[in-house]
Amino acid sequence: MSRAHSGHVALVTGSGQGIGRAIAQLFAAQGAKVLLATRSKASGAETLRLIREAGGTAELLTLDLGTRAAAEQAVAAAVDTFGGLDLLLHNAGIFPMQKLAELEDATLDSTLAVNLKSCFWLTRAALPALRQATQPRIVITSSVTGPRTAIPGLAHYAASKAGVNGFIRAAALELAEYGITVNGVEPGLIATQAMDNLGDGALLARGIPLGRLGSPEDIAWAMLFLASKQAGYITGQTLVVDGGALLPENTQL
Repeated sequence: MSRAHSGHVALVTGSGQGIGRAIAQLFAAQGAKVLLATRSKASGAETLRLIREAGGTAELLTLDLGTRAAAEQAVAAAVDTFGGLDLLLHNAGIFPMQKLAELEDATLDSTLAVNLKSCFWLTRAALPALRQATQPRIVITSSVTGPRTAIPGLAHYAASKAGVNGFIRAAALELAEYGITVNGVEPGLIATQAMDNLGDGALLARGIPLGRLGSPEDIAWAMLFLASKQAGYITGQTLVVDGGALLPENTQL
């Protein structure tokens, strides 16, 4: 397999487990030097171990992307550690289940901060370095929940991800003059630890035309395409990766 990102520096947020870990591993396998930014030191260390054992290059930074200072710290660490930044791969996100009638301000604020406001903070901080890159890419993990579907108890999450899609389009328009593309991936039902909040995976898979939950690697490969040289004329778009779950007009079909 070719190492399409050899020499590139990637900042991967939310890279301690699940989708973020798969993204970090795949880009490292493609030759990128990866700065792992994640909340959990233990899970981040495991991602770091897996990448290094496979011959990849990575470093770990433990932080919570709920503040502008943390986002700026993550970007600065990537630049200081590896000498630049080519790929901003933003996957960090939270989705605490809480119905509207019980939704606490703290839950709403933290969800919007980590899922949506961090897009602004990271992009602004990364812009000087990305303007110096030869193949600058911003790719963000969005969701089908919010932009296309809804789940009871996740109105705050849905609003944050709908906002992410709006951010992607607007940022792509503004950053086009610098040659920076901005795109996103909208995962459907993906087999991660976080999926346990939504119910039995086998039962959920029955409603998916391809007959299975997605894997974290399915999302990572979509990210890799959007960050590739071949996707250089694509910007302001989101790619749905859901096994066809959104295709039926009626879920009983």
